[in-house]
Amino acid sequence: MSFSQFVGAFWQDIAGWLLLLEFALVGGTLLAVLHLKREPMSAIAWALTVILLPIVGPVLFLLFGYQSIPRKLRKRQLRGQAYKKFIARIDGESAEVPAPWAVLARIAHHADGFPVTRGNAVEFYHEGTEAFAAMLQAIEAAQHHVHAQFFICRADTTGRRFFEGLRACARRGVEVRLLVDSVGSYNLSSRWLKQLQQDGVRTASFLPILNPLRVNLRNHRKILVVDGRVGFTGGMNIGDEYLGLHPKFGYWRDTHFRVIGPGVEGLQHTFLEDWYFTTNEGVKGPCYFPPHTASGSTLVQVVASGPDKEYKSIRETYVAAVLRASRRVWIASPYFVPDAGFRDAIVLAARSGLDVRFLGLFRPDKWLPFLAARYYWADMLAAGVKVYQYTRGMMHSKYLLVDGEWASVGSANTDNRSLFLNFELNCQFFDTTVVHELEIAFLRDLEHSVRLDPEVYATRPLVSRLAENACRLFSPVL
Repeated sequence: MSFSQFVGAFWQDIAGWLLLLEFALVGGTLLAVLHLKREPMSAIAWALTVILLPIVGPVLFLLFGYQSIPRKLRKRQLRGQAYKKFIARIDGESAEVPAPWAVLARIAHHADGFPVTRGNAVEFYHEGTEAFAAMLQAIEAAQHHVHAQFFICRADTTGRRFFEGLRACARRGVEVRLLVDSVGSYNLSSRWLKQLQQDGVRTASFLPILNPLRVNLRNHRKILVVDGRVGFTGGMNIGDEYLGLHPKFGYWRDTHFRVIGPGVEGLQHTFLEDWYFTTNEGVKGPCYFPPHTASGSTLVQVVASGPDKEYKSIRETYVAAVLRASRRVWIASPYFVPDAGFRDAIVLAARSGLDVRFLGLFRPDKWLPFLAARYYWADMLAAGVKVYQYTRGMMHSKYLLVDGEWASVGSANTDNRSLFLNFELNCQFFDTTVVHELEIAFLRDLEHSVRLDPEVYATRPLVSRLAENACRLFSPVL
């Protein structure tokens, strides 16, 4: 009996078994959704996806569902606790900050966070070429160790220059550690890693997985620490596009910065905790945490968050800062898919008469989060938020500015993936000079942007609105 004859003879039985399989798959997945999802909106969105998309819905949840690998998440928690005991980190008290913002310092320091540090010198880089040159210069000057951690490392022209800098360091006896994310750097071949290892560079991949589509629990941090004294962080990864050299993306606008001073300890500790989780190598000693003398006058607080912690430090500081604003809230982020609480805070600020502005993408690199963001833009515009789209190229900066006095800058976008699902790192600044520089850069970016007209935006085609509605269903994982 041929296959077609078999199907013809038993199609009713086959259909019945497939229907039972679908019921069992949907039922089991719904139980998993109810067990894993603590946020009601996330649970509802996933439940609808599973019910309305037969077979596909459960598969999507398996691939993208939050805490789809809870054992590794729990392992990350235990390793983090073990490393804190191993290194016996003593933070001391936070430096005093201006009274209106003291609550944000406490929020970020809560639940084993880092304190506010004084005496830091901070330099911002608003273009990738400047940031990359500064990082290479710091690597070349390294005397004891270089610790590098990036979500994306490519083996293109820019990546090879970066790797050569690390290899040269290792060849002259400097300790070099490179940590990349296994999904973000999935196309970084083992050949390149072996070449680095042959020269003495220690390499590791964060949460290696077989299926690159399982993108949750990713390490989105960008950290470079040299000799425990100089640190870099922000939005840049390692690749040609971040220097504006990729024809698809064109000009690349990013915000990266260098810290010299006691604020580097938070960057160092975050890197070493991630390194310990990934490699089981515990690194400690005064050479990694040297004493700092005052190099400047900037107050800096490192804020790290991740899915291994119930307390989402970066998300909490974002919401609290918006709610405490009295004059203006300016946000720059390529991806804007906020949770309900964060969204309500922004809407409330705009309806209160504050100057609320959002700067996002004009030409997206990822259509799904872009269309979901457009759905939420409608709510923002209706509340009085000024929404701008950056037209010069790729707008990759991630920061929040409030009242000209407070700023949070780093790797975290204004979306659920950054605020709930990824390991991220930002720095808070309680310094009017720093915030003023960022505001100048923001206003300069607006010169290369178009502002959405609420009345015109409301008349966009029905097809666009349907696509936006469909994409926003995936908000919990965007």
